[in-house]
Amino acid sequence: MKFENVLAEVNGFGRFQIRTLLLLVIPRMTLPFHFLLNNFISVIPSHRCNIRALDDGEIFRSLSLEDKLVASIPLQSDGSPSSCQMFAEPQYHLLYNSTNSTDLPTIPCQDGWVYDNSVFKSTLATEWDLVCDKRSVNRVTATIFFMGVMLGAAVFGYLSDRFGRKGTLLVSYIMTTIFGFASAFSYNFNMFAAMRFFTGFGISGISIISIVLCVEWVGIKHRTLVGVLMSLDWSFSTTLLPGVAYFVNDWRYLTATVTSPLLPAIICWRWLPESARWLISTGKVNSAHFYLTKCAKLNRREEFMADLKPEILSKVILVEDENRKYSYMDLVKTPKMRRLALLTGIVWFGVACVYYGISLNVPGFGVDIYLTQFIYAISEIPGKIFIIFFLNKLGRRWTQAGTLGFTGLCLFCNIFVPQNMWIARTAFGAAGKMFAEAAFTTVFLYTTELYPTVMRQNGLGFSSFAARTGVSLSPLVMILEDVKSYLPNIIFILVACIASVSTSFLPETLNVRLPETIEDIEQTSKTSKRKLCENLEPSPGLLLFFVTS
Repeated sequence: MKFENVLAEVNGFGRFQIRTLLLLVIPRMTLPFHFLLNNFISVIPSHRCNIRALDDGEIFRSLSLEDKLVASIPLQSDGSPSSCQMFAEPQYHLLYNSTNSTDLPTIPCQDGWVYDNSVFKSTLATEWDLVCDKRSVNRVTATIFFMGVMLGAAVFGYLSDRFGRKGTLLVSYIMTTIFGFASAFSYNFNMFAAMRFFTGFGISGISIISIVLCVEWVGIKHRTLVGVLMSLDWSFSTTLLPGVAYFVNDWRYLTATVTSPLLPAIICWRWLPESARWLISTGKVNSAHFYLTKCAKLNRREEFMADLKPEILSKVILVEDENRKYSYMDLVKTPKMRRLALLTGIVWFGVACVYYGISLNVPGFGVDIYLTQFIYAISEIPGKIFIIFFLNKLGRRWTQAGTLGFTGLCLFCNIFVPQNMWIARTAFGAAGKMFAEAAFTTVFLYTTELYPTVMRQNGLGFSSFAARTGVSLSPLVMILEDVKSYLPNIIFILVACIASVSTSFLPETLNVRLPETIEDIEQTSKTSKRKLCENLEPSPGLLLFFVTS
């Protein structure tokens, strides 16, 4: 007798599950908002040196702005004005002959920069002059945020398995809200970097706990659908982000705006259920009975719970020691868990590294940043639609391997497309983004099904930690563009291939019961692991079993 049998009797996908799903959509909107926020707040607009320092009297002041720039700013090899250099003194002869300026002495900007604010009213670059020698700091801000996400995934994964899903989720809500708004009010870059780190730390809890809480309340037949539906909120929110950024083009207001959905999420938190699976596995059968009764009532299956006593639930999930506290060390104590942790870590690293390698390089495809972000977001939705079919027909393993392989193929093709062919580059980029998003959707569902209930959040926390390691490295990999433009793509292709091959060593989980304990993982053979679950539909004999038990 398994928990799926009980869940089937109270309806594994009814009003209760739909309500839970909708309540989690509100906070999950903030995930793509914050994860992709750096694309907009760290944009470096066109800029030039402030030439006030070259004002040497009436002659300079009498010139038009265009003439002042000719006499003050050297030209680059492509004929455009330099963004980081100025002449040591005004070169008035260039007003008559501007072709001979290569040997004139230049110096770095002495009195700050003048920025083009026609697209962005304010960004991190314009706020704290993160240009020229400090240009790479813009990419580091993304790395700092994802380092917070990486550490938060490990911490919240442990806390969720130790203290429950619901309470830990509230901590994540509150922490993200406080530090998200604090980021918007930062008075220097160091404060902003610290606030973004802790925002990432908090928001990782929303990412990993919400998906587990939903999947643990859903029956086997609907796990694929729910996993994809939960990922669709990411795609739709990503579609909204360029519109929000277009109208809110000040980085402070934009940061506050993308954090604001957490305020109603905190209010709605009280209506979220705790995971009945987790409650039973930790011996809290009375609380599990309470939430199962609420589920049955909302799904109009009250007659079943009327005859189901709390003590019977203790037999649904058999745990050797209900008082045992699980930790990340349990991932490596036994052979199959150790192998599972290694393989899922590699897959998550590859999926996340490649996905954000594409997502955080929006300006690199030669189109308007808002349009590119919108195209990328829209391209994800077809990927979500076809992934439902492949997850149910091919299974989780080959779908995961295939989407990673096609992502690498799109990046490979883009290497040979010239920079000026922006339509082709955007098309390959959007296709790669679609397959990468399909890989991300699959890996969340797949990993949730691979780990047992007592270690599910720890396993997902570890996997997310590995993923955020890959995400943190993505912006740094992009810096290699300054060496060779194709180097980042080559690295992302290799990472995608390694992750795809690693997936083939994982077991299939299509139509398989969720494992409850570590013993389920260690004692299950490959044959039985792949065996389809049967007899999970509500049956008249099941009620008799409970009564006679």
